[in-house]
Amino acid sequence: MSDIALYGGVRADSRLPQSVRMANALETGRTRLLLVAFMFTVGFLVVAARLVDVMAMQTAGGTPGVVMAGGEVLGQRADILDRNGVVLATSVPIASLFADASLIGDADQVVDLLAPIIPDLNQERARRLLATDRRFVWVHRRLTPSQQERINRLGIPGLDFGTEQRRIYPLGSLMAHVLGATDIDGHGIAGIESSMDEDLMSGAPVRLTIDVRLQEILRQELAQAIDEFRAIGGAGVVMDVRTGELLALASLPDYDPDEIADADADALFNRATLGIYEMGSTFKIFTTAMALDSGATTIAGTFDATHPIQVGRFTINDFHAQARWLTVPEIFRYSSNIGSVRMALAVGTARQQAYLRALGLLEPAPLELPEVGAPLVPEPWREINTMTISFGHGLAVSPVQLVSAVSTVVNGGIRHPATLVPRDPTSLAGDERVISETTSDLMRRLLRLVVTDGTGRNADAEGYLVGGKTGTAEKPSGGGYNSHALISSFVAAFPMNDPRYVVFIMLDEPHGNEQTYGYATGGWVAAPAVRQVIERMGPLYGIAPVDEDAPEIREALAVPGYDNGHQLAAATQ
Repeated sequence: MSDIALYGGVRADSRLPQSVRMANALETGRTRLLLVAFMFTVGFLVVAARLVDVMAMQTAGGTPGVVMAGGEVLGQRADILDRNGVVLATSVPIASLFADASLIGDADQVVDLLAPIIPDLNQERARRLLATDRRFVWVHRRLTPSQQERINRLGIPGLDFGTEQRRIYPLGSLMAHVLGATDIDGHGIAGIESSMDEDLMSGAPVRLTIDVRLQEILRQELAQAIDEFRAIGGAGVVMDVRTGELLALASLPDYDPDEIADADADALFNRATLGIYEMGSTFKIFTTAMALDSGATTIAGTFDATHPIQVGRFTINDFHAQARWLTVPEIFRYSSNIGSVRMALAVGTARQQAYLRALGLLEPAPLELPEVGAPLVPEPWREINTMTISFGHGLAVSPVQLVSAVSTVVNGGIRHPATLVPRDPTSLAGDERVISETTSDLMRRLLRLVVTDGTGRNADAEGYLVGGKTGTAEKPSGGGYNSHALISSFVAAFPMNDPRYVVFIMLDEPHGNEQTYGYATGGWVAAPAVRQVIERMGPLYGIAPVDEDAPEIREALAVPGYDNGHQLAAATQ
């Protein structure tokens, strides 16, 4: 018999001791196991390299968060939420068709098979790409489940599916100008989606200050006013005066973020933040506040509004001319251009500029949106500019800037910049004081007077102690102004005994009707919409109507020197 035997398939020399023979056999088996493990490792590395190769190819196409062949979506874009946690924007997985063109035999035949399944397939592009030897080409992005199933049944070698993210907006166009949209590759291209793109890609949800309930109310009332007065568009804003938080922001016309590619330029334009307008008589709020705060006058001060003011070839008139000396409350109540000019001249150009800058009206709003307009400021700033700016002409700002400045005037005099992202409450203590508490208190009383006895009566929501100011400005045209193209607005705060919110509505080129006696001014077309918003907002926010004739209310809002809107103190001339 041979001296060589087999132990488990391993040849062993029978002349060696049995223990040695067994050790040799174990060592040989261990070596073979290591070899097999090495081969498996190499195999896994090859598969991993292929995956990296595929991912690298799709990354070159610019699509973040894509996993090929139906794997898990990586790097998913985070949700955007409203202040109460309602989902405003989210991402869902969706299949897209890609190909290894080197495995495609007849490109024309493949495209002919795909075309009935994908009606919007770019056939010319698909034929061109599939006729190449490229290892990765997108054939069509964002398939429906039905389309994916039908293509899969074709069994065409070289075709496969990748799982991408599709950004969806459950509330449609409601939040269009706030949220913006993403492109097909998942990158933010407008609104919060653009300005906070990196935060959203990091996977952390972004919570906004917007309340979708109030957003719906604001958008409905704005749309109704635009329709009723045949305006070409409009904007609306609601702000919390204690924090600067924007609770609602609307611009119409708007668009569906899911179909942003189909939106026209007018729908894409954000009138609330990007639009820059001369705001007319709403600016008299700031003129009056700076005159009182600077000491240029007092609440009992008087100014000559007997005659129009002639400046070169221009004449400054009053729409509701009283043709006499007016007190400060009367100037505000009657919205006197002449009286406002006299007050601005008493303040002086330098101090006017300083106050307007402190109110945030000379620089773009520091808002978390890319669509923010820069104000149009006169340069040089002459005395004539000081005069016209006093009643809202010659300086153009965005609605958000105006709302923020009005909030400062009524909240006790502290400027809390407008924001769409909640701030740390402790940071509010460091915000800048612009006017004194005394001045702010007087302005609240004057704003209430405008609604009870002045041009803002149509904004008076019973029990909510609304105060506000009308604004009507002709749009610039051909080096002058077009009297038939108005920017008509109303800005209100409530409740005026303890202001919480500012509500603003603006209509772009409204037309009067029978109910407004043909007028298209802010008091007729914008004030009623503001009233409707407040009447619906009050119950939603737990603000109960009060008895306006209660002694404590009358005392809190009485204008010094007035009794039911009539001047008691004799006007000096």
